[in-house]
Amino acid sequence: MKELWQLFIIFCRIGGFTFGGGYAMLPMIQKEIVEKRNWATDEEILDYYAIGQSTPGIIAVNTATFIGYKRKGIIGAIVATAGMVFPSLVIITLIAAFFRNFQDYAIVKHAFSGIRVAVAVLILNAIIKMWKNSVKDWKGITVFCVAFAVTAFTNISPVIVIVASAAFGIIINIKRIEAK
Repeated sequence: MKELWQLFIIFCRIGGFTFGGGYAMLPMIQKEIVEKRNWATDEEILDYYAIGQSTPGIIAVNTATFIGYKRKGIIGAIVATAGMVFPSLVIITLIAAFFRNFQDYAIVKHAFSGIRVAVAVLILNAIIKMWKNSVKDWKGITVFCVAFAVTAFTNISPVIVIVASAAFGIIINIKRIEAK
C-alpha cells in the first residue's frame, strides 16, 4: 500500500507540470524514477518512452502506466496513471473556471511567455538525455538524421517513422550478429 501511495504522489507531482505536455515531464520522470528511486534503468525508461510515443495517448501518461505496472501490476498502472492525470484535471478545471477573467491581463500573458520558454528547455533537456543514451554509433546517428528529416520535412506519419526505425535496428543487429 505504501508503494502505491508513493506511485500516486510521485506521478501527481510530475503531472503538476503539465504546461508543456508529455515531453516536458520526461526529464522529471527520468530524474525521479531512475536517479532517485532506482525503479528503472535509463535503458528501460528509453524503452518506455519509445513504446509510450508509439501507443495512443500522452507519452508521459503512458510512461507512468508502464512504470506503475512494472512496480505493482495492474493496480500500480492504474494508480500511477491516476496520479499523472489528477493535477491536469484540477488545473484545467480551475483554468476553465477563471481564465476568461484574467486572460487579457499583461502579467498573465507574460507568465505564459515564460512558461513556454521553460517548457522548450525541458523538452531540449529530454532530447539531450535521450540522445546520450540511445545514439551511440554511426548507425544511430543515421537513424536519427533520417527520422528527423522525414518527420520535420514531410507529412509521413511518425508511426511509420518509428516502425521503419525499429525495422532498421532489427536488420542491422541481425546482420551484425550473423557477421560474428
